[in-house]
Amino acid sequence: MKGETWKTAITKVEPNKLLLRGYRIDELMGCITFAQGVFLAIKGELPNEAEAKMLDAILVSSVDHGVTPPSCHAARTVASTGSPLNAALAGGILAISRYHGGAIEDSMRVLQEALRRKNDMNNTPEEMASIIVKEYREKHKRLPGFGHRIHTRDPRTIKMFQIASDLGIAGEFVVIAKALEGAVEKSSGKRLPINVDGAIAALLCEMDFPPELANAFFIMARIPGLVAHVYEEQTRMKPMRHINSKDHEYDGIPERDL
Repeated sequence: MKGETWKTAITKVEPNKLLLRGYRIDELMGCITFAQGVFLAIKGELPNEAEAKMLDAILVSSVDHGVTPPSCHAARTVASTGSPLNAALAGGILAISRYHGGAIEDSMRVLQEALRRKNDMNNTPEEMASIIVKEYREKHKRLPGFGHRIHTRDPRTIKMFQIASDLGIAGEFVVIAKALEGAVEKSSGKRLPINVDGAIAALLCEMDFPPELANAFFIMARIPGLVAHVYEEQTRMKPMRHINSKDHEYDGIPERDL
């Protein structure tokens, strides 16, 4: 007895033909970037020029952050045991969760709630930001998307917001994110700037992506860096070594101009 047919609206596969959201993949090849392909697969439509450039910048921003993040440490540790590339990558990806990469989703939800409440209460962004920061402090909760263990001014955030402004993408979510940054500093007396997670969150909100997919963008961005680290571990290091992520030094190419 034939089973009940179920539906998918993503890709149609026929002999000698592949359609992604209605477009022939062979016709997309050479005509769109990978970032545009990501947008098409998820959203169902090709991005406009500004959205394509913004998503590309987001993916580049998180391509790697050295050997200390948990995802890299996990991937290199698994690779050190002799596991193949896919297993080491899986280990790294599985380390991307609530406290590593997950701040993007949490930050998106905070920004969406802040904008909704601002509109409902007819407040200014600054007034709404002060209310939210006060609520978080009273609950002894950390506001996601602010502060960084290394950077006091995350250069990726500065660049992404500049690109967003130039492209006309920066809107109400970027405004409320900056208002929250100011409210945090005013409330605590400490400067906790918007980090890369908070910046990505604001820009994904501007492009109307759902928070549930936030981690996906971080994972897609980080995979190339993890591949590089896994391959280096497999080809340069001794197997089964004790990896102290803080006990390392960089011996790659010195800083160079683009």
